[in-house]
Amino acid sequence: MIIACCILSESEVNMTDKITALYCRLSQDDMLDGESNSITNQKAILQKFAEDNGFPNPTFYVDDGVSGTTWEREGFKAMMADIEDGKVTTVITKDLSRLGRDYLKTGELIEMVFPDYDVRYIAVNDNVDTAKSENELLAFKNIFNDWYARDCSKKIRAVFRAKGQSGKHLCPPVYGYKKSDTDKNLWVIDEPAAEVVRKIFKLCIDGYGPVQIARILTEQGIPTPTVYALSQGRDNGRHNAKTYRWGANTIAHILERYEYCGHTVNFRTKMKSYKIHKIVYNPQDEWQIFENTQEPIITQQTFDLVQELRKHKRRPQRSEVVNPFAGMVYCADCGEKMYLSRRKNERPEQEHMSGSSIINWTEKIKPWYNRIKRKRR
Repeated sequence: MIIACCILSESEVNMTDKITALYCRLSQDDMLDGESNSITNQKAILQKFAEDNGFPNPTFYVDDGVSGTTWEREGFKAMMADIEDGKVTTVITKDLSRLGRDYLKTGELIEMVFPDYDVRYIAVNDNVDTAKSENELLAFKNIFNDWYARDCSKKIRAVFRAKGQSGKHLCPPVYGYKKSDTDKNLWVIDEPAAEVVRKIFKLCIDGYGPVQIARILTEQGIPTPTVYALSQGRDNGRHNAKTYRWGANTIAHILERYEYCGHTVNFRTKMKSYKIHKIVYNPQDEWQIFENTQEPIITQQTFDLVQELRKHKRRPQRSEVVNPFAGMVYCADCGEKMYLSRRKNERPEQEHMSGSSIINWTEKIKPWYNRIKRKRR
């Protein structure tokens, strides 16, 4: 009896340990095409292709419900991490659009990144295989996939614009409101949160700024909007290490919302492009405001007063008291702002407002007065 012994080289052993990445992706737009693009269908096609062609160690990487125009996908990033670690020998997708719909980035991956890591790429339905030379139409197919994403983006934007121009809300209810149980397009007051909103506006009128209001609410243990949403079974995805601490930006954001007067504000923001998912703020003259669309939490007079007060910075004095008239009182003669004059050796009823021109004049003559005083001594 003869026993044959085969000794594999180190490189051949390492090749058997490498995996074949089977990448599946499905976006909400792809769901409209039916079962053909479903994750289940993609997995079945890729698994059969890998088995029929003898690709070793097939491993799935899946992104379900993620657009092909973004590269912030968990499954894709996990696959790329394994490629960079040298664990992947081949990447297989159902077609080119599953890898991505940005023709620039997709082309860079297929023609530069994958070859740099010695990774073979195959798109089954598009007959693309980088191990072969018949890939002349690859760039055109990627452009067509990009155009499809652009066309879908235009249609979605048109639907949102029509909805926004009709006066319907384009965003989830702001803190203080919730969706009606009978009509999902109608906002109703969420009383526990609305009471906090009223408290914030009152503190602002009393002379406190966003930083001070945030400190007061934190010290009183009032739940932040994120904590309150979580307690109601809603997850806005914004919780972090500072979830239980009120921030000045949150307070300022609440104080600027027209929605608390009962209005609907649409087109406050926009997406930079269908490829760059970055939100930018539109100029206020591009907003569309529809009045009296829901029950107000605060009155219009209160809101207008707060906006006027917030135009002027009001800082607490050393006595921890904020001047409620700061930035609101002007001299009848010169038109300059007037400031509160308060001294330790004066009684509260002796406090008075003095003009900035008087203060500036006093500061100018003070050195001259001190020189004369020293000479007399």
